[in-house]
Amino acid sequence: MSNRLFLLLSIILTNLLGSVATAANVQEKILTAIASESRPAADVSRDANRKPLETLSFFRLRDDMRVLELIPGGGWYTRILAPVLRDNGEFSVAIATDRVVETVLQEDGFEQVKVIAVEAEMERTGPFRTREMSGFSLGVNDLDMVLTFRNMHNFTAAGRASINQAVFESLKPGGLYGVIDHTRRHMEPINDASRRRVDVAQIIHEVQLAGFRLVDLSDLHYRPSDALILEVGDASVTGNTDRFTLLFERL
Repeated sequence: MSNRLFLLLSIILTNLLGSVATAANVQEKILTAIASESRPAADVSRDANRKPLETLSFFRLRDDMRVLELIPGGGWYTRILAPVLRDNGEFSVAIATDRVVETVLQEDGFEQVKVIAVEAEMERTGPFRTREMSGFSLGVNDLDMVLTFRNMHNFTAAGRASINQAVFESLKPGGLYGVIDHTRRHMEPINDASRRRVDVAQIIHEVQLAGFRLVDLSDLHYRPSDALILEVGDASVTGNTDRFTLLFERL
């Protein structure tokens, strides 16, 4: 074996081992955050269904990333992401952040979470009270990752287009965009039962229109018991709906 070939193989092996070690370290941090005693019992009860370790690993989360969570709701994922990113990365939340600001971000250990103020009109004037959202900027352009969990169904197609465009502009080239939502049957028009579901093909199409490439999709949250005919709050499916899990890359 020539010295040049030996050197090349050594570099490849070193990089590979480094990547494996980094992934293991991040997974350990995620598991530590999941096991935190500060997490409410209601959050812990959803771990088996939401699979945060597997989900964040699928999204290729690293602890040195600049990550934004859109529409954090009550902070279920905020409580996991913030500790993972605290030491080496940066974590922000944006859009409809009032609940998480008044609760999670008041607790010890969440002082470094940044809140991005968004100036945009958001009104429930769409079909079945879905939200319209005007164009807006997140005010950053060098994020590594943007994540949103079960939120896109709340918006009209035009509202989602505004969100996707803002996300595109906030990410650096090669930045990642992870989206999870409740599955609607393909081509089914919105109705009272499907109003909090969305067609995965439509979401892929809309995000690609904003300039993203679909990198991967996962069946982590596939639920065969959900026939996609009931409203997600129905007692027979709530907390165990079928959800699609998509990862996009900014070109």
